[in-house]
Amino acid sequence: MIKYIHNLHKKYIQKKFEYSHAGQDIFAKNLIGKNGTYLEVGAYLPVKNSNTYLLESKYNWRGISIEMDINHKDAWLNNKERKNKIYFEDALSFKYKERLIENNLPLHINYLSCDIDPTFNTYNALKMIINEGISFDFISFEHDEYFRKNCTNDINDYHALAINFLKKNNYKIAIDNVYPKNKPEKLFETWFINNSITFDKIEYIEWKKLNL
Repeated sequence: MIKYIHNLHKKYIQKKFEYSHAGQDIFAKNLIGKNGTYLEVGAYLPVKNSNTYLLESKYNWRGISIEMDINHKDAWLNNKERKNKIYFEDALSFKYKERLIENNLPLHINYLSCDIDPTFNTYNALKMIINEGISFDFISFEHDEYFRKNCTNDINDYHALAINFLKKNNYKIAIDNVYPKNKPEKLFETWFINNSITFDKIEYIEWKKLNL
């Protein structure tokens, strides 16, 4: 019975919400369609909790990924569906512009997934990339707000810092208060889009009802 319920959940509830933490891949696909481009900072594993697996394997997106943890290298090398380039390097010293050009990718990319640990590294990587002159249609920025609110230490509000930085660089909030799967108490991300795109800001819980 337990296995039966699990299979029903996977088939009817999980649906497309199977790979990414919160449906970032679905938002990117809905926004851009097929044959898009991505830059993934913090790739983790090639399939599990991947923001780009679905885009590459099903919708023919091209891009590059960066992952510092070499413990994941074998998983990537052994996955035959992931053909796009992955670099096992430090995201804070990575030559983004140079690598995009090397891989015949434009300097305006459809989707930036920015998610490394700890959060101040994610924010510093974001600033590096934008300051290199690379632009995007959609940016998912992981700020781990739930952790900051539950921590007794004095931690910077990287959620607010990212909003202010990106607003100055021609981006606006599309989806706010994003949480992973069914954990609404763990607000961990904000999704931004380029100001050139017409999109009315919506809370994640509402977007999720319509799309996942």
